[in-house]
Parts: sequence; C-alpha cells; structure tokens
Amino acid sequence: MTQKAQRLTLIAMVMASGIVFLDSTVVNVALPAIDRDLKMGLSGLQWIVDGYILTLAAFLIVGGSLGDSYGRKKAMLAGLIIFGASSIGCGLAPDARMLVVARLLQGVGGAFLVPGSLAIITAVFTGPEERGKAIGTWAGWSGITSLIGPFLGGWLVDSFSWHMVFLINVPVIAVVFWLLRSVPESYDRQSPRKLDLAGATLGIAGLGGTVYGLIEGPVLGWDNWLVLVSLVGGLAACGLFILVELKVDHPMMPLTLFRSGNFRAVNLVTLGVYFALYGVGFFFPLYVQHIMGQSALVSGVVMLPSSILMLLLSPRIGKLAGRYGARPFMTVGPMIYAAGLLLFLFLQPDSNIWLIVLPAAFIMGLGLSTTVAPLTGIVMASVPAQNAGVASAINNVVSRIAALLAIAGLGILVSQLFANNLDAVARDLPAEKANLLHMVAKASKGSGNSQGLPPDLAILNGEAYTTAFHWVIFICAGLAFLGGLISLLLIRTSPGKA
Repeated sequence: MTQKAQRLTLIAMVMASGIVFLDSTVVNVALPAIDRDLKMGLSGLQWIVDGYILTLAAFLIVGGSLGDSYGRKKAMLAGLIIFGASSIGCGLAPDARMLVVARLLQGVGGAFLVPGSLAIITAVFTGPEERGKAIGTWAGWSGITSLIGPFLGGWLVDSFSWHMVFLINVPVIAVVFWLLRSVPESYDRQSPRKLDLAGATLGIAGLGGTVYGLIEGPVLGWDNWLVLVSLVGGLAACGLFILVELKVDHPMMPLTLFRSGNFRAVNLVTLGVYFALYGVGFFFPLYVQHIMGQSALVSGVVMLPSSILMLLLSPRIGKLAGRYGARPFMTVGPMIYAAGLLLFLFLQPDSNIWLIVLPAAFIMGLGLSTTVAPLTGIVMASVPAQNAGVASAINNVVSRIAALLAIAGLGILVSQLFANNLDAVARDLPAEKANLLHMVAKASKGSGNSQGLPPDLAILNGEAYTTAFHWVIFICAGLAFLGGLISLLLIRTSPGKA
C-alpha cells in the first residue's frame, strides 16, 4: 500500500472516530444553554451525556464484532448514516424528550465507527514503530477532538445556538464518506458470521438498567419501585452477561482476551483515567457558567492548552512507547494529569479563571498526551491481530462505562452535597430568603443554576455548589493517580511488544 493511500486511510479513520469523541465532549459546554432553554435540570442533562455514552458503550462490541465478521469499512459506512441522521435529529429537536432519543441513536451510530477505525489502522500499518506512530497520531487527533470540543461548543453556542453543536457533524460526515473510497476493506476471515444476540441483549439491559437507576434515583427517590427494579435488573443482567459470554461458542466479548495480564491492567487504567476525564468534563462547564458566570466560549478556551499539547506530543510519545514500552509513560502520565486536576481545587466563584485553569489545562494536557497513545497501543498489542476490532471495542466500552459511572455516580454526590450545603445555609436566613433559595435550587434540579436569585443569595448558592464541585475534583484526581500506580505495578512491556 502506498504512503499516500496510508495517509488518506489514517485521515479518514481519525475523522470518523473523531466525530464520535467530539460528541462526547462538545455538548458539555452547551449544557447550561440547553438547561436554560429546555429546563432539564441535572438529571436531564445527565441523560443528554449519559444517553449517548450508554448506547455507544452498549453497541461498541456489537459494532466491533460485526465489523470483524462482515467488513470494517461496511460497518463504518452504516455508522456514518446513523450518526448523520441522528445528529440532524438532535439539532432540530423541539423538546427534551426528542433530544435524548436522538442522542441515544447517535451513540448507536458511533459504536460502528470507533472499533473499525483502529482495527483498520492496525491492518494497514504493520511495523511496530510505524504502527505506534500511526496509533499515536490517531490517539492524538482523536483526543484533540475530545479536548477541542469544549472550545468549539462554546463558540457555537455563543455565536449561534446550542443546536449548531449537533448540526456541525453533518459536513464532517460528508467528507468522511468521500475519503472512505480509498480505504481498503478489512475483516477477520476466521470470525464466525453469527451475532451473539443473548450477550448483546444482556449487555444493553445491564448497562441501561444500572445507569437509569443511578441517574433517576436522586430524582424519584431510592425507594421508588422503578429505580429499584432498574438497579436490581441491571446488575442481574450484568451478571448473566458474564455467564453467557463464558458459555456461548462465539461470544461477542471473548473473555479469554483477559488472560493477558497487560490487557487486564490497561483496562483498569482506562477505567480510572476516563472516569476522571469525563467526570471533570461534565461538571467543569456547569461550574464555570452557572457559578462563575463565564460564557460558554470562555469555559472552552481555557482548556485549549490540553488540545495543543495532545496535538504536538501524542504521535511522538506513541512512537517512543513502541520503541521503549508503554509502562513508563502510562505510569507517569496519569499522575501528571492528576496533579493538573488538583489545581481546580483553588477555584472559587470569584476566582480569576485564567490564572488557575490555564496552568491546570497545560499540566493535564501533558499528562493525557503521555497516557493516551501508549494506552491505545498496548491494547492492540496485547491480543492477536484477528481480535483487534473486538479488543478495541472492549477498551472503548470500558472507557464509556467509566464515563457512565462518573457522570451518574458523581451526579448523586453533587446533588446530595449541594442540597445539604443549601440546607445548612438556609437555617441562618430569614424565612423569605430561605424559601427563595430553595425554590431556585429546586427549579435548577441540582445543576447549580442561580438564575432568579438576588446577588447575596447567588453568592451563597455558589459557595454551596463549590464544595460539591471540589469533591468531584478530589475523587477524579485520586482515580487518575491510581491508574498510574496500576500501570507501574501490573503492566509488563519491552520494546516492540506488549
């Protein structure tokens, strides 16, 4: 294959997976605007983000398996059609329900794009250093789309409206369709052309039920029958999923892949690092806009140093990891990222956002650049080449599960801490002011929106939310640091191999 064809293939794969990663983050800075327009509250905003991640995670392995069996290029074309149609649906959604439904469909489309893109790169680039550099480029640019999402989303919201955050996908998809003409088909000749329907159904039910219960529990009450049934049923389905995958002849998630110690370890690291990434990514824009009173654009611009560092460093670090092994990079990277996160603990409602967040974003970008490419490379090197699509899908599922747990779990924490802090503050206020504070907080449904409060109560609202936000930062930094420790203790690599 010529270098030009390889380059076009890499560009197509980066763009195809990039729009999926972009839509995981670009919507975050638009959440306050969507909240003001559609009055969704924290649980509604969680569904906009988690609904997308839920179907993306639930169908990723299905998408990877179908791509391995019937052709990864065919699977990507199907994914582009679904993703494009649902993006239009999101952009034109007249109400909250339609927006959430369209986001669910977007996740399904994305599940057919990500695993195939990385598997095609693995098939096209064969040498260890060449593949490491290509994966580093893919990881860097794909990571950039995730990190540039807040900036792009902020500009679109402030310049146009939140609807454009979704409609911007359409021209990108058109370009990817055109580029796919030069991409060779790739599939696993040994893969059985039979879909594991039982596993797919249980996986979707397990993730869906558990996430529904976690998000709606604080809203409906933990003793609500629907919440209890969802949680119990979801956890039971997750257990049955594992049993089914151990017994069926052709499981969609081959648990034998976890016999590789590196594969087990790298997925544990993924769980910690991506929990931190998505947890902060969800709550940071809400805090900056609702509590600090900054614009959507500002909340995105301050994170640009991370994007720039990802662009500059990821390909180089991917190449170095291919030569020297992934463990040193995956040990240091998450720890640097955790250090950057801890700077967010200095944020207060009246802080100078530039003096605190810009240095934090620089350090976080350095940490992510050191982590992402080696992590992706070791996922692919830990399994046989014919399982590349499924291995990529499994690792992506783990990262999405981390996101689901972060947004749903931290949402419970933030809602409870915010409510407790407001109760404590309200005790010292006159009845009229206390009632107004509680009324606005109830209307915001835990999102921290202080619209309708006079300045003195808005300050108290901001202080109450700040404590909850700082707990989010502390937990996320701790889990990222733990990811570095796991890499140090469990990952075994040498140059050129996992």
